[in-house]
Amino acid sequence: MTEGRSRRPGPRIEEVARVAGVSKSTVSRVINGEKYVSERSRLAVHRAIAMLGYSPNHAARTLAGSRANAIALVISELGSRVLADPFFAGVLRGVHAELAGRHVQLLMMMNQPLDGEDQVAYLTGGHVDGALVVSLHGEDPLPRTLHETGLPIVVGGRPLAGGAVPFVDSDNFNGALQAVRLLVSLGRTKIATIAGPHDMAVGMDRLSGWRCGLAEHGMSVALVVHSDFTPESGALAMEELLRRAPDLDAVFVAADIMALGALRVLQARGYRIPDDVAVVGFDDSVLASTAVPPLTTVRQDVEQFGRTLTWRLLSELSGDEKLPQSILLPTSLVRRTSA
Repeated sequence: MTEGRSRRPGPRIEEVARVAGVSKSTVSRVINGEKYVSERSRLAVHRAIAMLGYSPNHAARTLAGSRANAIALVISELGSRVLADPFFAGVLRGVHAELAGRHVQLLMMMNQPLDGEDQVAYLTGGHVDGALVVSLHGEDPLPRTLHETGLPIVVGGRPLAGGAVPFVDSDNFNGALQAVRLLVSLGRTKIATIAGPHDMAVGMDRLSGWRCGLAEHGMSVALVVHSDFTPESGALAMEELLRRAPDLDAVFVAADIMALGALRVLQARGYRIPDDVAVVGFDDSVLASTAVPPLTTVRQDVEQFGRTLTWRLLSELSGDEKLPQSILLPTSLVRRTSA
């Protein structure tokens, strides 16, 4: 994350609203060419934009009635990580499926040497009509900054920075809770977790679900190691857990891709799965069904996640009223032989 991402020269949409004497949402509706705005308010917003010089190209082009007929998918990860993780492939399939037949182009952006201010300038420079932002870390200001320019945006996953930015997420908390309840029902008493990153809501929510499941039965929540959604980090985390508790009998892994590394370490150490250690993952990616043994996991419909993100953005672009601010998609447990 670069410091520059939180800076944008020139007036913000709040200043336009203040000068025009209307709400920020009214300014946004005018900029996006939406209906249900009085002619008086529309003229006031146009005058305020002209007076303040509020002129992101996106706003100017929309006021002129033109569209780019394109949206951006912004993934806040390095390209090597994106290409290796089936989660992102599933999201992309869902986005592509929802765009089918709509004559809307998709621009995909990943972390690159551009600083944050350049990224904002590009996204608001008339190249796209809106953006999907996925895999945020920490309190990344990018969604809020884009939202303040009037660019329609939907975030994939709960944004830690908060604010009024719409988002779509999977029910990570209850999915993890369901996984722990399964392990407890199998008689496991020393249940560890390989959690996701400290700085991502998905990691926090799955960790909270694991803790809640253990707290229901008065079990210890001490066996936690954080990882970063790669097989290598899952293996390192499993090594650390076994050093701390060689007698553990179950592990909830916050992503299937990390569970592959964990399984590899357990098998190399001579643990029988699930007899000695039961393992439950999260995602139900293709990795789960092809793992050895096949992985019991929490299913989130990643393609539906991508489709719902895209539907929410396209609905806003088309002027739909009363759209949900947030959408929580259900998760479910898929039983295989690892637990």
